[in-house]
Parts: sequence; structure tokens; C-alpha cells
Amino acid sequence: MPPTDAELATKALDEEAAYRFPSFSANDAVTLGLSLRKRFRASSRHQRLGRGLVISIQTIVGHTLFSCTVGDLGSTIGDVSLDSWASLDGMIAVVRRTGHSSFYVEKGMGAMGKTPRQLGLSNDLRIHGGAFPIYLENAPCCPIAVVACYSGSSTDDHHMVVTSVRDYLRKMSEGVDKPPVGPRAPMRMPSPGIGDGSTVSLDFACDVAL
Repeated sequence: MPPTDAELATKALDEEAAYRFPSFSANDAVTLGLSLRKRFRASSRHQRLGRGLVISIQTIVGHTLFSCTVGDLGSTIGDVSLDSWASLDGMIAVVRRTGHSSFYVEKGMGAMGKTPRQLGLSNDLRIHGGAFPIYLENAPCCPIAVVACYSGSSTDDHHMVVTSVRDYLRKMSEGVDKPPVGPRAPMRMPSPGIGDGSTVSLDFACDVAL
């Protein structure tokens, strides 16, 4: 029996709490992004089905740290398009707006039976799994960055991002393949709200647990 939306939302929330970075630099973003690219290129979705992928890692204020495409710009089923990047931007906006992964928001809404409008989310947001918040261990107030990929499959995209983040954190903790840390300016982290500076309280955890 497949898991319910409530169970998937709870698992996604647990992943956000478990996978937090001790630090995060531009070098980390590049290494993580290349790991995502390598993982997707080795997947059956790309090798057998010819699927394409777009990847972006940005700071919470929108500075791009890593961006790439797997596949060609075109009109066939496996190609990526400008619509792929538009979807990715909308997913990243979900994380900025809520502070949660886009997959958690998607499954949380499904479990609660609510629409984006009922939760006060604007139409330009793309409620689709694949965008994941990058939190620092000592800064739980809001994410410092967002890692996101889009290939058209909400569940697969979310799983690939979370697996890549998990494996990279494991390497960091073991001191393997961790880029050298150089001097860098501190990142300013605004409120996750958009436009008016307000925040969104989704309360999925409470509703899902009922």
C-alpha cells in the first residue's frame, strides 16, 4: 500500500530537520550541484528514458551559486525547455515563501485538503517536489539557501535532491571531498515572506499528525 500524503509530508519534514549543514559555501554549492548532475546522468530516467533535468542552487536572497542543464533545449519528451526553468523558479519561490521543501508543501496541502489560495500562496508558486531548503545547524530560523532540480517528476526529483544532500553531508562529517573553506562575507537572511515581509504559517506538522 503506497504511503499517504500525510506520511510523505511527515517524512519530508523529518528530512528537513535531519539534513542540516555545519556550514555552506559557494564551493559546497558547486560540489553538491555536480553530484546531482552526476547522479541524474547515471539514472535510468536519463539513460533509458532520455529525460532531461535543470538544476539550480541559490542563496535565500536569490544569488545563483550553481546552475546547469542535463539534456538539450528542444521540444522532444526528454529535452528541457524554458518552461523547465520557469517551473524550477516557482519551486524555489515555494521554499523562500514557506521555509519548507516544495515536496512537503505539496504533500501537506494534499493531506489537509487545502488549495494554495486557501493557504495564502500566490499563483506564481510551483507546488512540485524538488526544491529543498539548506539550513545551518546553528541557524534554525530560516534557510540560508535552496537546492532544486526539475525533471517533471515530483517524487523522483525530491528523492534525488534529498539523497544527494544526505550523501554530501555524510562526506562532510567524514572529512571526505570537502572543499577548502576560504574567507567569505556573511550572508544576510531576510524573512521567508515575499513582498510585504510577512511569513506563512502552514502548520502542516500539526494537521498531518492528527
